[in-house]
Amino acid sequence: MKPVVALLGRPNVGKSTLFNRIIRSRQALVDDMPGVTRDRHYADAQWDDVHFTLVDTGGFLSTDDDYFASQIKEQLLVAVDQADVLVFVLDGRAGLSPYDRELADILRRTEKKVFYLINKIESHKQQDELGDFYTLGVDGFYMVSAEHGVGIPDFLDDLIKELPEWSPEEEDDENGPIRIAIVGRPNVGKSSLANRLFGEQRVVVNDKAGTTRDAIELSVTHKGREFVLKDTAGIRRKGKVREKLEKFSILKSLDSLDDCDVALILIDTSEGITDQDITIAGYAEKRGCGAIFILNKWDLVDKAEKGQQAFLKELRQMAKFLSYAPAITVSAKTGQRCHKIFDEVLKVHREYCHRINTGMVNRIIEDAVYREEPSLHKGKRLRFFYATQVAAKPPCFVCFVNYPKAVHFSYKRYLINQLRQMIPLNLTPIKLYFREKTGKIEFSGNTREFERIQKRKKKITEKKQKQRKEQSRKKRERDKKNS
Repeated sequence: MKPVVALLGRPNVGKSTLFNRIIRSRQALVDDMPGVTRDRHYADAQWDDVHFTLVDTGGFLSTDDDYFASQIKEQLLVAVDQADVLVFVLDGRAGLSPYDRELADILRRTEKKVFYLINKIESHKQQDELGDFYTLGVDGFYMVSAEHGVGIPDFLDDLIKELPEWSPEEEDDENGPIRIAIVGRPNVGKSSLANRLFGEQRVVVNDKAGTTRDAIELSVTHKGREFVLKDTAGIRRKGKVREKLEKFSILKSLDSLDDCDVALILIDTSEGITDQDITIAGYAEKRGCGAIFILNKWDLVDKAEKGQQAFLKELRQMAKFLSYAPAITVSAKTGQRCHKIFDEVLKVHREYCHRINTGMVNRIIEDAVYREEPSLHKGKRLRFFYATQVAAKPPCFVCFVNYPKAVHFSYKRYLINQLRQMIPLNLTPIKLYFREKTGKIEFSGNTREFERIQKRKKKITEKKQKQRKEQSRKKRERDKKNS
């Protein structure tokens, strides 16, 4: 396994800022308010061609001082047990705290290598006022500023020397992990479901709404296939969101829909289907990911008052735009039918990645047009010349016609239904675009696969431009030196 490095410390010492600095991304939420991070947050990091996994943990406090302190402490101790190297982060501005001493005592009992960092050090004057930290009995400290990057390179140089050797393996994209986002309103049971699917208490769970603030990734293997679960913060109505931190949490939840293959849309059946549940389903549909409705807390529903068929009928009526999305009634608390979720995800993902040859696509479209001809456009017949699949995830098709803008949305829906029936693709979204026939085939579909290709091309172009600029700079320096 890849070496694991865990960041530890009390709240608001800058662990998440350091985490983002090392992984060179803003994955972890950062705010001046203490206690933002509550769960373990994993990310891949690299320094000087050495790869490792970095873990951000919640702030360490005694159980009497914070509502979530006991659960955060459990998460922290698990991170200590799993890590190869530990990094104890201290606050150079606030000084030494009793919680720092308590955590230092815990770390002394482990035989693992511990690095001691004093964060928020931006001047030499601050370094002269750190005498209290040496009472911990530590030989040496690293003076750093995670916010400004001061001292981080020297620390990382020493860190990678202590990591066990590991060589990266080539990834197989075709059989790579299936990415799942668990989304829904606050307090519908997203974290409970994540823990149930993961097999242990991995994410902090509480009856208090808004417990999960950041998007937490969990890796699970089921029937030989890897799944990456992403537990997200609850998405409330825009009018009810006031705090800046909650806005960032919701944005990260929505971003998870862009990155996932399948979205599990959780609905609290004990409260019924709400307008916000349908709004969240609309976010998933708009982003083009596969979707499954998870009707949670089914053990609390009075079956005599409202049975499963009545509930599903109401769901289909309110979310007609996701008619292809399957629905499962479960109880994350008791585990009822949760074992069916991964099997259903595999079915959806199989169709989500489906590709079909061009000849078959043309036969389906040709037969559909023959049976139901499109309406005339300004007295002229709408003609279909050619059709092909241009992308997967989700399946995306392009039809080349003489008047693309003349295709009515009802006829487009008819063609999509024909593709669903004939291929068949009953569990995945389908994108269908119409282009005017020209000398060459072009594609302008707003699918994530196409966007990834464009981003890759852009990165390659930018890299080449940087290389050319660097070569020009070196040439100018040589010419200047020679002259």
